[in-house]
Amino acid sequence: MSAPITLPAGVTVFERGWLSANNVLMVDEHNATLVDSGYVSHHAQTLALVEHALQGRALDQLANTHLHSDHCGGNQALQARYPGLQTWIPPGLAPDIHAWREDALSYKPTGQSCPAFSFTGLLQPGALHRWGQMDWEVHAAPGHDPHSVILFAPEHRLLMSADALWQNGFGVVFPELVGIDAFDEVGQTLDLIERLDPAIVIPGHGAVFSELAPALALARSKLDAFAQNPERHARYGTKVLLKFKLLEWGRISKTEFCTWAMQVPYLNDLHQRFGQDHELSTWLDMMLAELARSGALAVHDGVLHDL
Repeated sequence: MSAPITLPAGVTVFERGWLSANNVLMVDEHNATLVDSGYVSHHAQTLALVEHALQGRALDQLANTHLHSDHCGGNQALQARYPGLQTWIPPGLAPDIHAWREDALSYKPTGQSCPAFSFTGLLQPGALHRWGQMDWEVHAAPGHDPHSVILFAPEHRLLMSADALWQNGFGVVFPELVGIDAFDEVGQTLDLIERLDPAIVIPGHGAVFSELAPALALARSKLDAFAQNPERHARYGTKVLLKFKLLEWGRISKTEFCTWAMQVPYLNDLHQRFGQDHELSTWLDMMLAELARSGALAVHDGVLHDL
């Protein structure tokens, strides 16, 4: 049995599950900083976790590793609760966030929700930020998302890996879902993480871990399998999109769920490219059946139940 992992003083991780990304709170005598804010439907819980931890202090800074809805869906609520909050985002989508162009962001294409928010500054790769009594390096980490960054504190060999590396893999390679080659970028980001050689990894989802080599080996094995069979990755991505929405709703009639799914641009595109000439409704039934067989959902009397 591995020894408990001790984080540096002032660092608290709120492990949130799969609908909301993990949140990392860093507090020192001058500032309180939160990295990533979860999904919008969990915003009340996010506020409660932060307020309880801060014990009356204000949250001064918010940083997003990337702008997927499960990482920044609580931004608006935090900005409303803390009017002086400074918000930092990676630079790639800054113009689209500023103008709030949902078609250019991932929210409308994936059928997910994210309330509009503003930002103060940019997390430029190569920059250094002082949070929680330590210096954090910003590193570009494309692959899962072309604009994602990871954050590394060399003094403590502490890495916030976002969705570039989890203990059991990595996030869906979203560019690949729309026909943009990105598997090589996933591999390059894994190589970067290996070079950084963190002693402790705080992933975007799942528990904090310290065994880097097995996590990298598993991630590379999955990457090789996806690169050799892009259809396998497409099916995986499809099921992740469906499961994510079911996580949000909890239970919903299969008819209503499929009506939603048939309007989602990403799912329509995936069906056109990988549906093997099945009708969209039939293909969605096949994906839902695979999720049911894996134990991710159950169907009772025409109602889908998240498991």
